Amino acid sequence: MNLNDILLPEFEQEMTTTRHILNNLSDDFFAFKPHEKSMSTQDLANHIADIPKWVNVTLEQEELDFATEGFSPSNLSSKQDIINAFDKNVTTARQALQNTTNDKMTANWSLKNGSQTYFTMPRTAVLRTLVMSHIVHHRAQLGVYLRMNEATVPASYGRSADDMGMMA
Repeated sequence: MNLNDILLPEFEQEMTTTRHILNNLSDDFFAFKPHEKSMSTQDLANHIADIPKWVNVTLEQEELDFATEGFSPSNLSSKQDIINAFDKNVTTARQALQNTTNDKMTANWSLKNGSQTYFTMPRTAVLRTLVMSHIVHHRAQLGVYLRMNEATVPASYGRSADDMGMMA
């Protein structure tokens, strides 16, 4: 069995759940920030839409060095544009996962900033932590933003107060 066959179902579930959260956004509260140190709803949603791009970076490069490779976050200004970007990024990520090999999945990958190495670990661990756990973390934040703006919060791993049906 290929490692990507193990990772793909988890990826699909997390991306589906994330899309449900994004579907409940409203352009009306894109400027909302629950605290001065928090991202705005727009910035947080853009960040979430960008995270699936990191699958390709992880699988196509041996490292990411912030000192030599710039990162420009998306700055999309509507719910629909964010969802469209997320869907595109998920499709590209899914294809990369489907087409990778066990050797590539078990090879080490590093995140750096010049001479500082933040971490080095197998790509499977990077995909689980830097992509999937990271998106879950921010998706939960966005759920709080939704609640604070009286928007519906969909179920994720279990029911929500707004969605008493089965999990997403």
